[in-house]
Amino acid sequence: MAKYTENEAKVIKRAKNIIFRNLKTLKKLTSSAETKDYLKLHFTGLEHEVFSVLYLDNQHGVIVIEDLFHGTIDGAAVYPREVVKRALFHNAAAVMLAHNHPSNSSEPSQADIRITNKIRAALGTVDIRLLDHFVVTDITVVSFAERGLI
Repeated sequence: MAKYTENEAKVIKRAKNIIFRNLKTLKKLTSSAETKDYLKLHFTGLEHEVFSVLYLDNQHGVIVIEDLFHGTIDGAAVYPREVVKRALFHNAAAVMLAHNHPSNSSEPSQADIRITNKIRAALGTVDIRLLDHFVVTDITVVSFAERGLI
């Protein structure tokens, strides 16, 4: 990913804050396109992998978005137990997963697919639905649900 000047980084941070504040007010990501746009901005400028979870209520309103795991340039250790624990803490009825690929390849890896299936199974034991998992780059966002992987 491109490095940003200090000024550009401040502008990006302000934009993220504005969007998140509006998101908390609206409490909804109303479409897949809106979710993808938000996630592109959320991960902008990161040079390492970050795995985030969007916790949703029973109407799919956003409770909170958390950056749960941080990794290196090509991976992050992700623990299904922690995803379940945080989902229960937030009293979430459903979740969406998202992580960035700093390599700018939005193609899900076999490891991405495996961890998604493990998280889905873990969440299922406590009746929390996994709605989607997004792989995000600066340019594209791939939805597991749209690809039939969930």
